Parts: sequence; structure tokens; C-alpha cells
Amino acid sequence: MKNEQVKKASAGNSLLKGTFILTAAGIVVKVIGSLNWIFLSRVLGGEGIGIYQMAFPLYLLALSVSSAGIPVAISIITAEKIALHDYRGANRVFKLSLLLLTVTGLALSLLLYFKAGWLIEERIIRDARVYYSLIALSPAIFLVTIISSFRGYLQGWQIMTPTAVSQIVEQLFRVATMLVLASILLPRGLELAAGGASLGAGAGAAAALVVLIYYYWRLKKEKRDLFRAGDTAAGRESGALIIRRLARLALPVSLSSIMLPLVANLDLLVVPLRLEEAGYSVEQATELFGYLTGMAVPLVNLATILTAALATSLVPSIAQAYSLGEQGSVYYRTAAAMRLANVATIPFSIMLWVLAEPVVSVVYHAPGAADATRVMAAGVFLLGLHQVSTGVLQGLGRTTIPVVNMGIAAAIKVALNWVLTALPALGIKGAAWATLADLGVAAVLNLYFVHRYTGFFLHGRDLLKNTVAALVMGGVMSFGYDWFAALFRSGLPAIALTSLLGGIAYGGVMLATGGISRQELARTPYVGALLSRRLK
Repeated sequence: MKNEQVKKASAGNSLLKGTFILTAAGIVVKVIGSLNWIFLSRVLGGEGIGIYQMAFPLYLLALSVSSAGIPVAISIITAEKIALHDYRGANRVFKLSLLLLTVTGLALSLLLYFKAGWLIEERIIRDARVYYSLIALSPAIFLVTIISSFRGYLQGWQIMTPTAVSQIVEQLFRVATMLVLASILLPRGLELAAGGASLGAGAGAAAALVVLIYYYWRLKKEKRDLFRAGDTAAGRESGALIIRRLARLALPVSLSSIMLPLVANLDLLVVPLRLEEAGYSVEQATELFGYLTGMAVPLVNLATILTAALATSLVPSIAQAYSLGEQGSVYYRTAAAMRLANVATIPFSIMLWVLAEPVVSVVYHAPGAADATRVMAAGVFLLGLHQVSTGVLQGLGRTTIPVVNMGIAAAIKVALNWVLTALPALGIKGAAWATLADLGVAAVLNLYFVHRYTGFFLHGRDLLKNTVAALVMGGVMSFGYDWFAALFRSGLPAIALTSLLGGIAYGGVMLATGGISRQELARTPYVGALLSRRLK
């Protein structure tokens, strides 16, 4: 019994550590990306940014076809092999996937390079100046496709540091290349400057690949004896069977990545049209659409960096326990992940609701976005549930279920967009409610299947403690912001200090009500022991 408890604690600590590593990397990457966007906009201007952006949909589509879903599939199968001590089999999965992705990535890279001119001639892309950006992006498809194989394999070992470090290095090299080449080439024309900026994707990918190759080499060196010992199970799966398994697991995830831009395009077609039906002018409809999709939704995505990282860490962890038939461990890891998600997302939902107007005013200089942002605040909690439940189902090998659920939720969203957005009393808030319904339906459907396959369902008592603590935090923040805003007469310091005060209030209530125990706090990676000692 004691060994089982130690094993569970070790698995939980590993999951938490991987999550925090990926979360920290995600924050760093976001900050670098935001600064880059500011500087690049100043170099290229609105027109140059438009040229740069017009090439990206095709690039992202090519990546979705060539590699989206592959890291998840490799991670699942690798974790299964390692759990069964089939280390040679795990390495064989990686080599086969690398070969497959090299071929598909190279084919799509060459296709974009040689057909860029045809896309211009056939008026699929209407601005001929995008040509240089298209050919500049083509090498990145090949490199990013290969990267996905390395990341998936190393994540299968539940080693998240390589992914985190490679993401930061990729962003640094990408940003540096973009800014330098855009500045150098700008005197020779806006189209060449945008093409130079597009080369940053390939430069960043090349740097990230070097980092991942180093970590792969280091892993092989550390585990040399395990790879040499091998296992008789290594020969049980043929190469064709492994490739079929990879495809079966990866295809649904790839479809989900394609579905996201598809739903975004449906929003583009429906929301402005129905806003005009509600009585807004074309210019007003465009502005309101920007408030929702360009301001409120990105804030929700930013607030769920931790749960996105948690979902990535969860896939190999669940796959490992499931492959060994350890249903108890699957339940425990699912429960721990859901608990962490709730502890993180419920207060962020309340925080975004309370500070909606000052946040959009400071970040975007657009106080008009506050209404849509308040509605979308609950989306932090719902998106977090969806991300984590998707990670659990993927770890169980049920990668098709989240995609089907996304499709059902998307259909409901389109219908609600059509009805609610046209109501003058709602307008863009109607579209925000439709987006919220999309996230909620997808999350609830996922949770049903998580309960069906693991036995876990959300605990009402834990949710109540989280909610009460978050509501107390919201009350403290509501009064605190008015005081800090009057004191500093500046939005940013007031937001920062109000958030800090709210975080202290939330943590205090959670500790007082038993929503977080001192033992759980102590197990938090890197800072838990220090916080626990201070609290004692």
C-alpha cells in the first residue's frame, strides 16, 4: 500500500513538473512573440504585415496535413512501449515516424516552393507580392514536420524540458531573423521585407531542431544499456502496423487542428453579417468582430497556458498507466489533472470578469471590448476543462472522440451565432455566448466519455471550494482595483497590484477551507517546499 502511494505521488510530481516547465516556456514564448509583433509592425507597417499574414494560412494548412497530431501519436505509443520496458520498440517507433515525416514534410515543402507562382497566377492569392513570403516559408514546413517527431518521442519518455527549451530557442531565432531581415530588405521593397520576415520561421525551426537532436543524443547516451538490452517484444509489431497505428491516432488530432481555422472562417462569414442584421453598419460590425476574435478570445487562450501544458504532459502519463492496465493510476492522474485545472482556471475566470474593462483598456486601448470579454471570462474554465479532458482521452488512445465532440459543439455554435448575434439587445455579446456554448458543449461531452472510460467525474465539494474562494477573491479585487486606480492613476500598476491582492485572497481562502492542503502545496515543483515552510 505504501509503495502504491509513493508511486502515485511520484507520478503526480512528474506530471506537475512537466506541466510547470511547459507553462513557463509558453509564457516566455508569448512574451517574446508579443514584443516581436510590436517591433515588426513598426518595421513593416500595416501593409507589410498584411502581405506577411496572407502567406500564413497556407503554411499552417500544410503543417496540419504533414505533422499535426503526430507528436500526440508518437507520445502515446512511445509511453506504452516504455511502460512495457520495450525500449528498442520505442526507438523503432521514433525512427519509423521520423522517416515518414521526412518524406511528407519534404514533399509539402517542395510543393509550396514550386507552386507558389501558380497560386498567384490562378488568383488563389490575390496579391502577387505574397510570392516571396510563400517561398520563404517552404523550408519551415520540412523542418517543423521533423521537429514534431522529436518532440513526440521525448514527451513519450515524459521528458518535457526538450520541448520547452526548443520552443524558447525557436522563438528567439525566429524573432531575431524576422526583425533583422525585414529591416535589411525594406529598402528593396515591401514584398522582399515581408519575405525576409517569413524566413524567420525556418531559422527558428532549424535552431529548435538542433536543440532537440542534442536532447535525443543525450537520452540515447544515458539509456544506452536499456536500448542494447532490448526486449523480445520489439519484433512483435511490423513497421506497417506501427505506421497504421500512428495514422489512426494522429489523423483525428490533425482533423481537429484543421477544424479550428474552419470554424474561425465560419465566424468570419456569419458574425459580421448577423451584426449588420442587428442594425450595425459594416464598419461597426467589423470593429465588434475584432473585439471578440482579436481581443477577448486571445485573453482566454492566454489564461489557459497552464491547462494547455497540463494536457500535453497528461497524454504520455495516462498512456503509460493505461498500457499497464493500472486503472487506479489512470483515475488518480485524471483526478489530479482536473483538480489542478479547476484550481487554476476558476480564479482566472473571475479575475477576467472583474478586470475586463481595465485589462482591454490597457492592453488593447479598446474599452469597447469589455462586454465581449466579460461574457468570455467563463471560457477560461470551460476551455481548461476541454483541454485536460482531451488530454485524458488522447492518452487512452481515444483520439477520435474529442474531434467528434468539437464538430457537434461547432455546429451548435454556428446555429447560435446566427440567432443570437442578430438580436439588437445582444449583438457581439450574442456571438460571445455562442463561443462560450461551443466550449461548454465540447467540455461536457468530453467529460462524459472521461467518466465512461476512467470512472472519474468532477467532485462537487472541490468545485464549491474553488468557486467560493474565487468569488471572495472577486469581491476583494473589485474594491481593491478602485482604490489602486485612484492611488496610481494608471491602469497597469493598478491591475498588477489588484491581481496580486486577489491571488493572496484566493490562496488564503483555499487553505482555510481545505481546498488546497499544505501537503499539496509542498508538492508544487520548484516553489512548493519554500511556500510550505513560509506558511508553517
